[in-house]
Amino acid sequence: MRHPKGLVGPRRRRLVTIFIVVIVALVGFSPTGCYLSRGAWEEAKILSNRRDITDILADRRVDSVTRAKLLVVRDARLYARNTIGLKTKDSFTAYSQLDRDTLVLVLSAAYRDTLAPYTWWFPIVGRVPYKGYFDFEQARKDAAGLEQDGYDTYLRPSDAFSTLGFFNDPLLSTTLQMDSIDLANTVIHEVTHNTFYAPGQVAFNESFASFVGSRGSELFFRTRGDTGAARIAAARWEDDKLLGRFWARLSTDLDSAYAAHRGDKAARLAARDSVYARGRRFLIDSVAPHFTTIPTRYASGVRLDNASLLARRVYATELQLFDDVWEREGRQLRPTVTRIIALAKSSPTDPYAGVRRWLITSSQK
Repeated sequence: MRHPKGLVGPRRRRLVTIFIVVIVALVGFSPTGCYLSRGAWEEAKILSNRRDITDILADRRVDSVTRAKLLVVRDARLYARNTIGLKTKDSFTAYSQLDRDTLVLVLSAAYRDTLAPYTWWFPIVGRVPYKGYFDFEQARKDAAGLEQDGYDTYLRPSDAFSTLGFFNDPLLSTTLQMDSIDLANTVIHEVTHNTFYAPGQVAFNESFASFVGSRGSELFFRTRGDTGAARIAAARWEDDKLLGRFWARLSTDLDSAYAAHRGDKAARLAARDSVYARGRRFLIDSVAPHFTTIPTRYASGVRLDNASLLARRVYATELQLFDDVWEREGRQLRPTVTRIIALAKSSPTDPYAGVRRWLITSSQK
C-alpha cells in the first residue's frame, strides 16, 4: 500500500517551524537541550506527514488488512471517548508513515548492587526511569557509557508513544504492524495518558494505562460482537497480571538479598546472581506452565537483570489493584477509570496508597 504524504497548509507549517525554533532557543545547546531539540524535530516531521484516516479509508487502493486495522483504530478511539470517557482529543485521527521500522529505542538503566533505577529529568513529566531516542546510534553510545559506569542497561524498541495530549498524536506505521487486539489496546492505553498523567509517578501511570488498555480492548471487541478477540484480550491481560506478580516476587527477593549484605558490594552482587538463577527456574517451572498467550520459551529466553526488571515493572506494578476497583465498580470501566483518577489525585505522592485505602474502606461498608 502506498501512503502519500499528507498535505499541510502553509499556516500549520509555519506554526510547526516556529515551535521548533522556540524550543531550540529555550533549551540552548546543553545535552538535554540538544536531546529535546531532536525530539521536537522528529515530532514535527511526524506531524507534518499526517494523512487523515478518513481519507485513507476512502481510498480504494488500500488493501483489506490495512483497512480492517484502520477501522479498529477509528472505532477503538471512539469507544475510548464515548464509552470509557477518555480525553481522546484528535489523537489517532490521522496516520503518519515513517521511513523506518522502529519508532524509537528506549533506554533503561539500574544500579547493579541495589534495586534502584537510573533516572532522567524532563520538563512537565518530571523524573522518569527511561529515555527514548530517535537517534539510535546515540542510544547505543549512552547505553555503553552507562554499562562502563557500572549500571545494568536495557535497550529495546518501541512502536508508539504519547505526547500526553500536547499534540494530536497520529497513528504511526510502526504501530500499524501490531495485530488488531494489540492495536486497540495501544490506542486506548495512549489516550489514557491524555486523560490523566501524575507527574513523577511513572509506574502508576503506565500500569493504570495498561489496565485501561487491556480491559478497554476486551470490552471494545465484545461490543463489536467479536467474542474471539475479546477472549484473547482478556487472556493476554491475565498473562500480564501473572507476569506482574512474578516481577513483584523477584523484586522482593532481590531487596531481601541486598539488605542481607549491606556494606559488602561483592556479596550483594553474588546474592543478586543467585536470586536471578532461582527466579529463572521458578519462571520456567511454576509460571510459564500457566501462560495461555505467551510462548513457554519466553521463560528461558527473557532477559533478567535489574534494568530489565525495573523496566517491566513500570508497566506491571500492582495490576490486580486496578482489577479490584473494577470488580468493586460492578465491572463498569467508565466509573472505574473515574474512581481511580480521583483516588490518585487525592494521594499525589503515592497514588497506589489512595487506591488501597479506598478498597479497604469500601469493603467495610
